[in-house]
Amino acid sequence: MDKLHIAVLFGGTSEEHPVSVKSAQEVAAHLDPDRYRPFYIGITKAGAWRLCDAPAPGWEDGDHRPTVLSPDRASPGLLVLDDGKYESTHLDAVLPVLHGRHGEDGAIQGLLELSGIPYAGCDVQSSALCMDKSLAYTVVSAAGIATPRFWTIRDDRDVDPRALPYPVFVKPARSGSSFGVTKVHAEDELAEAVATARRYDAKVLVEEAVHGSEIGCAVLGSGADLVTGECDRIALSHGFFRIHQEDAPESGSENSTPIVPADIPDAARDLVRDTAKAVYQALGCGGLARVDMFLTDDGRAVLNEVNTMPGMTSYSRYPRMMAAAGLPLADVLDRMISLALGKDR
Repeated sequence: MDKLHIAVLFGGTSEEHPVSVKSAQEVAAHLDPDRYRPFYIGITKAGAWRLCDAPAPGWEDGDHRPTVLSPDRASPGLLVLDDGKYESTHLDAVLPVLHGRHGEDGAIQGLLELSGIPYAGCDVQSSALCMDKSLAYTVVSAAGIATPRFWTIRDDRDVDPRALPYPVFVKPARSGSSFGVTKVHAEDELAEAVATARRYDAKVLVEEAVHGSEIGCAVLGSGADLVTGECDRIALSHGFFRIHQEDAPESGSENSTPIVPADIPDAARDLVRDTAKAVYQALGCGGLARVDMFLTDDGRAVLNEVNTMPGMTSYSRYPRMMAAAGLPLADVLDRMISLALGKDR
């Protein structure tokens, strides 16, 4: 059987570039070499595309060939610059292992749509919806699913600091992980928190703090045919969960420990899974996503956020949840690629 030509995109221009590289390294270690011929395309922090042998540490320092996606839908694939001319390489599908801005916000998905190349994960619309937390909350709330109370700030007159129910979280509306997030306890802290968030996005979200356990659920599939992994719970010793903010995340976090499977009652686990599926479907997700929620003391599941290309590193939550449910990363990647090839775009 001929091997499928699979491009793995990694790196990127967002603040999550280093995490994407680590995710791609894990993907590379688990792609079945008997089924796939991988092409590793690293995107530098400056936005240059390079064809690499592997997503190894320090890959940006190597002498790699420039490459772009062919814009010709009749000949989907790569155009690789070699000896002053471009050579065309056919692609069967793309794994866009890119996190944050230009990776999960619909940008790369739109480029792949124009190029006519099948790709894993959510489409343009659902990626853009999930990336903008205010839009995601609006759509999910309309579907009858609980969300935090929130306010958006585009200029300093949008919110009266005296009217907010402290504590609140201030965060970029369209940024990945916990970059730019601040917990604000009093009115006089708000301006600095907004300035911090604006380093990542001009649109800022203010959320009422939800008191409860932080729970995650991994979802895989499309339409009504969905699979969920085991739920996890983030056990905090202090502060709040700052995903991808650690200096050495492989060695653990200084204030949080993921517990997989989550140590919650069976009824609560069923609620989290059902809510995750409902959120996934309400936002039009397909392929995969990690749905993060708060499980409150009064038994409600409240949406926190949706990650449409969750981390795939050795310490990431999504592959751990799937592995705990009996789906190792190699099987998850097989399903992602199979779903991509079966999409009607």
